[in-house]
Amino acid sequence: MKGQERWKRELAFEHYSGTAASRTMSDRAFDIEKKSFEMIDSEIGDHGYDQMQWAIVRRVIHATADFDFGSGKGKIIFHKRAIESAFEAMRNRCTVVTDVDMVLAAINKKSLADLGLKTACYISDDKVAEEARRLGRTRSETAMRHAAKDMNGGIVAIGNAPTGLYEVVKMVRKGATKPALVVGIPVGFVSAPESKEELAKMDVPFITNMGRKGGSPAASSILNAMMLLYQSNKKSSA
Repeated sequence: MKGQERWKRELAFEHYSGTAASRTMSDRAFDIEKKSFEMIDSEIGDHGYDQMQWAIVRRVIHATADFDFGSGKGKIIFHKRAIESAFEAMRNRCTVVTDVDMVLAAINKKSLADLGLKTACYISDDKVAEEARRLGRTRSETAMRHAAKDMNGGIVAIGNAPTGLYEVVKMVRKGATKPALVVGIPVGFVSAPESKEELAKMDVPFITNMGRKGGSPAASSILNAMMLLYQSNKKSSA
């Protein structure tokens, strides 16, 4: 029985993580990742996620070494159409909008190129900084406003800025934009838990968690896992 379970886990890893060659990784690096995932599987216990959700959550735990994302107070939650809607957006070669450069930097560039996805991040734009100062707003709020067209039908990934997530929620409610998926997992003490609670009330597809934990590694890991899932799904359907 244990042999069967191990075989199933290995099969799931191969299916949802690709191969060393397909990801331009060395065999050694790929084996280290696989071993790490096996350790996570053995330590997590019952988590309640389906296979595709777990492929995403496990990669977040791998990036953060924090099991709270899978079974604690900060457990990741999925809108019922989160994965399906993200796949549709990727099929349409959408734009991925991030709140900060750190999230964008950690998104796998090979996967983006293979899928033909575009990216947008305006946090370091001089015009955004100037407008934020003039209006007394945060740069994150202003950057999200500048990205309204980019995020329409696209994927938004927020790992650092609760005010940016609040702004996206506000924009969606007012009909200013309609993202295919909002990954809202900002880290912080002020407004981070509350912004996630507001996102979780919406019917727009989302992936979030409760509480203060989050961050750039969590947000980018969700995107990286989602792209690998989509690529695996395409191969299975071919």
